[in-house]
Amino acid sequence: MSLERQRFHEALRSHAGRNDGSIALWGDTLKIDYTMLYVEVMYRQQHLRDERVKVIALALDNGVEAMLWDLAALFEGVICVTLPPFFSQAQRAHCLEQSQAERVISEPALEFELLAAGYEKHGEFWCRTFTGVSRLPAGTAKLTFTSGTTGTPKGVCLSADSLLRVARELDQASKPTDPRHHLTLLPLSILLENLGCYAALYAGATLSLPSQKNLGIQGASGVDLPQWLGSLASRAPDSLILVPQLLLLLVSAAEQGAFDPRSLRFAAVGGARVSEDLLHRAQRIGLPVYEGYGLSECASVVCLNRPGAQRPGSVGQPLPHVEVRLAEDGEVLIKGSTLLGYLGEPALADQWWPSGDLGEFDADGFLYLKGRKKHQFVTSFGRNVNPEWVESELTQRGQIAQAFVYGEALPHNHALLWPSRKECSDAELAAAVSAANRTLPDYAQVHHWTRLAHPFTATNGLLTANGRPRRDAIVAHYRAQLTEHTLSKESAS
Repeated sequence: MSLERQRFHEALRSHAGRNDGSIALWGDTLKIDYTMLYVEVMYRQQHLRDERVKVIALALDNGVEAMLWDLAALFEGVICVTLPPFFSQAQRAHCLEQSQAERVISEPALEFELLAAGYEKHGEFWCRTFTGVSRLPAGTAKLTFTSGTTGTPKGVCLSADSLLRVARELDQASKPTDPRHHLTLLPLSILLENLGCYAALYAGATLSLPSQKNLGIQGASGVDLPQWLGSLASRAPDSLILVPQLLLLLVSAAEQGAFDPRSLRFAAVGGARVSEDLLHRAQRIGLPVYEGYGLSECASVVCLNRPGAQRPGSVGQPLPHVEVRLAEDGEVLIKGSTLLGYLGEPALADQWWPSGDLGEFDADGFLYLKGRKKHQFVTSFGRNVNPEWVESELTQRGQIAQAFVYGEALPHNHALLWPSRKECSDAELAAAVSAANRTLPDYAQVHHWTRLAHPFTATNGLLTANGRPRRDAIVAHYRAQLTEHTLSKESAS
């Protein structure tokens, strides 16, 4: 057993040895203590050993069973493939085929899908035999798939040491606030949440694992707000992991008196850029939010604001397990806990991982992100603009649900906007654009905008499965609207 895996195992055994009844896992209804957790994990390890399985895929909603099987695979040295609930059937089939997952544990709803993929049910496992040579690098413990920009999932192969080193650092980062109850809001198949769970277990805290259905979360972005807030109130967690949209919902609810933030001690937010205005709103209502930055290829978290070392607008300082530097063009380069390789591709030769993100450091080592290198456009005045920066300012104020900004070779930037509410007037959208513009330099401001007739979705081909805009497809579809003001001026002249 590797060093980090042994450390984690010893931590769980120590918590179990106390035998004090401390709740380890709390599902929709089931609760088990640390002694029972240890026993149940060992039982599942033996089950995996008896099956002589090398690769197992988990397609389970959040819950006690999902966490127990995840831990069993980790400690038994079985490669674990995590399948997000928002992946399409075709994407799941791709992941299973490419990873050669011999065993699957899934929700009953996937029965016909697994039969179609060639699996047979034996006991609690769906089984299939693969004859091809494994395409996984040696030492892979977890295979996490990112949907990428094309929608075809790409497998990121990570070692147990990389994963658990990050989990241990997350535990250390939150220790000053001593959170004793962590509530999972994101699917366990999201690496950030998965490692947040490990960090909670490292600390001997209670880990709440309600199903996404019971939380009121549907798919990649749907939220039943009353049900979600009700779950938060009934569980009363000390710590959470949020994406920016969930943070916006929480802050807005607290401002309206529908959520009491005083029980929270540590709320990490990541996954996309967070506007500084939203962070200040969170601070004003007493929500202890700490923005971070990471990517799957670096086992999730790389930088994090934390108690005593926080700077709104930055993603924090690098955690101790990594080194971060900037390339000449400002690209963020990361060394430490990087992936073993992509599934089916040659092993990585360079220790420094090119993140594709642009950034700047301040004098105290806090990192400020400036958007994706490949998404940057250059205006006709020669100004470099990263659209994600502008889009985050547009969407963090409540009126605008989706924004897409374009200005390549144009004198003025144009935004495509989808409102948060059908009844939102054009005047309200204009006010939201003006408010965002006040936070931006002139070259990045939105000068023209178009109200969309339909939102960007995965179904219409304008979003990836995990909600990122397909930029080339959007530009091709809306080119006339994006360039109409420039064309009309050229015609007039």
